[in-house]
Amino acid sequence: MSEKDNGPKEYWDALSSEDITDEEGNPTGESKTNSIEWFNKYLKPYMKILQIKEGDNFEDKAMVYFPDGSLLVFSASSFLFYPEAKDYEQYVKEDTSLKDRNREDCGVKYFTFLFNPSKDIETNKYHYKRGCEPYKSNWDGTIDQLKNDGNYGCKQRVSNERAYCTALIQQNGWKIPDDYPLRF
Repeated sequence: MSEKDNGPKEYWDALSSEDITDEEGNPTGESKTNSIEWFNKYLKPYMKILQIKEGDNFEDKAMVYFPDGSLLVFSASSFLFYPEAKDYEQYVKEDTSLKDRNREDCGVKYFTFLFNPSKDIETNKYHYKRGCEPYKSNWDGTIDQLKNDGNYGCKQRVSNERAYCTALIQQNGWKIPDDYPLRF
């Protein structure tokens, strides 16, 4: 529906985040984003939502609460979907210095998606001209990589976050596979 009103998604305004500097050009440690404005323009008119707000500790993130109790946290092109908003809120309460998500919860309490329809490059081939898709950046197309990649694989220990878990579930018809390596 948004494409009908706003044109093809690959031509929409880019989601962006940039570091804030003081008048001398020194980084302040804060950042700003166009996430809420972008959401209000391209998605809000087509969804039922309870509330949109900027995070208290996630300064450059937008948080969208849905009537079913779920939460979407996003900035730039990364979308984190929490089926239970309380899981995110509890984590924020426990860590008041939070500047990033609890990556240990990825693939269990939140699931990573990517919206990047305009970049026509090899590492983005599963996102080009598509909407919000499970994170598949740099994916080689194999289930083995979804499970075992050292940076993003759906396994106990990774160097970044288990972002490929969402794609693994998608590849199994949106059902958690019997051999899913993480426990809820």
